[in-house]
Amino acid sequence: MSGLSFEEQGLLAPVERAPILTHTLDWAAINSGTANLDGLAAMATRLADAFAALPGEVRLVDPAPVEKVDSQGRSREVVHGRHLVLSVRPEAERRVILTGHMDTVYPLDHPFQACDWLDTNTLHGPGTADMKGGLAVMLAGLAAYERGDPTLGYDVLVNSDEETGSLSSAPLIADLARGKLAALTYEPALPGGQMARARPGSGNYAVVVHGRSAHAGRNPEDGRNAVLAASDLALRLAAMRRPGLSVNPAKIEGGAPNNTVPDLAVLHFNMRPATPEHAAEAQAYITAAVAQVSAAHEVHMHVHGHVSRPPKAITAKTEALYGLVSKAAADLGQPMSWKDTGGVCDGNNIAACGVPVLDTMGVLGGSIHSPDEYLLADSLDARARLTALVLHRLDRHGVLPT
Repeated sequence: MSGLSFEEQGLLAPVERAPILTHTLDWAAINSGTANLDGLAAMATRLADAFAALPGEVRLVDPAPVEKVDSQGRSREVVHGRHLVLSVRPEAERRVILTGHMDTVYPLDHPFQACDWLDTNTLHGPGTADMKGGLAVMLAGLAAYERGDPTLGYDVLVNSDEETGSLSSAPLIADLARGKLAALTYEPALPGGQMARARPGSGNYAVVVHGRSAHAGRNPEDGRNAVLAASDLALRLAAMRRPGLSVNPAKIEGGAPNNTVPDLAVLHFNMRPATPEHAAEAQAYITAAVAQVSAAHEVHMHVHGHVSRPPKAITAKTEALYGLVSKAAADLGQPMSWKDTGGVCDGNNIAACGVPVLDTMGVLGGSIHSPDEYLLADSLDARARLTALVLHRLDRHGVLPT
């Protein structure tokens, strides 16, 4: 740590692993699957109490309305938990945003509900890496930063719906991100310990297909098979895959008894464009394919969905932020490497607001979204120190290119 100033050494010295681990274990013991509203409410209360130790105002914000297409092709409202926002020094000329999420992928009835130690440094448990540990790191890093006579203002956003696309928090993300100097998001490091660079965009779609029912033996020619049309469209969408564009037809719902031509089907698919140009080309292809299949099968198709996570491009400001973080990590004795990834997160939404974002500031660990999820405990205090040092240097002399 020879690259640290005397002031920086004093700022970081009090950071200890034990309280960060305590928060992680406490929060991981709460099931906060995205659909578990009671668990999310309990989690929001715990987080509000913990983040109230920082200066500023903590508030819980109601989610924006979200609709989802069900298996019968009907739009229904999906209820989400409230989102936590902390605003510190809102009057400051230079402000940043730090984001994380309180929800996990594990529903209330999932068998993976408790933590245990695999060895002295490996904590196995639901949401430990993604991202209860990251939230604890963020809190500890901010607490350390506040000890250094800070002037930088910041907003903290912890949403309740990141694992399902942040649809109910997207307006809030955009509102808080606009105009910020930089952003730090506390997703875990990539499996090899690398920090994420570029990310593709992502959009989830549902295509509702209405055909015409008929008896499969007496008059099948009068029917218009919705399942067959949905399958045709799925094949055409799959053929759209190419470098820079991933398309995954994931599920077809609907159908009818074996003696009936099915008149309803719902095709669900995900699209991941590497650039806005890929996204525009894909949208034009989808529109054309839907028109062609509708005409060929004499069915009606209605497309729901859009690219809700825009592609995250690397700009000059982003490179400047990455350089500042790399230097801070090196000065802390934390070697850092970088890698593009196919995953998406709230960093995509923040980057779309023109704000440079580093979105893997959370813990080191692995096997996220599985019963094998774990975190490495020594990354808790290491990443908290990195957070504090990055904020301190942004405060003192971190002017990013305009």
